[in-house]
Amino acid sequence: MARTKEFDPDAALQAAMELFWRRGYEATSMADLTQHLGIGRASLYATFGNKHELYLKALDRYRETRDPVLVEELSQPGPVLPAVRALVQRFADESTAESTRLAGCLVTNTAAELAPHDRDAARRVERSWEHLETPLHSALVRARAQGELPASTEPLALARMLVVLMQGMRVAGKASSDPGRVRDAAEQALKLLDG
Repeated sequence: MARTKEFDPDAALQAAMELFWRRGYEATSMADLTQHLGIGRASLYATFGNKHELYLKALDRYRETRDPVLVEELSQPGPVLPAVRALVQRFADESTAESTRLAGCLVTNTAAELAPHDRDAARRVERSWEHLETPLHSALVRARAQGELPASTEPLALARMLVVLMQGMRVAGKASSDPGRVRDAAEQALKLLDG
């Protein structure tokens, strides 16, 4: 007779995601994970695989739960640029808020820590950025068509610039105690949207 799991795998994955997000991949040991999750090593391996597999599953969980309404926010009828401005401002606010800035963004953290030498992590980072870039690009195409942006605007290039800026704000917010750096960058990006 098969034993039933004595823990909730979904709650354990959530807890693992939070630990990796706070500490990073390399700084989180299997002992840290078993202690934080409150489950034995054998159960952890049987349910999630090794540490790397658990990290990738945690990263997938993060990507699924962050900005789930992004497409909806950017595809509302009417003027587009207010939603784009709100998105940039939200990234700036989260990047400078004392309660969130030190954790940064798990995707951005992964890009810096693992993506240069981990193909699976790099693919997930790329997909996450595409998840942000694609609706931004579509929104900016609509903004140009509605006359909110000059006809000479290149929506894809502008969307990519905003994604890079927003990811950079996450890094700067985490690494610097000066919130002015992030706020000034966001303000300049918002001025670009004014044409």
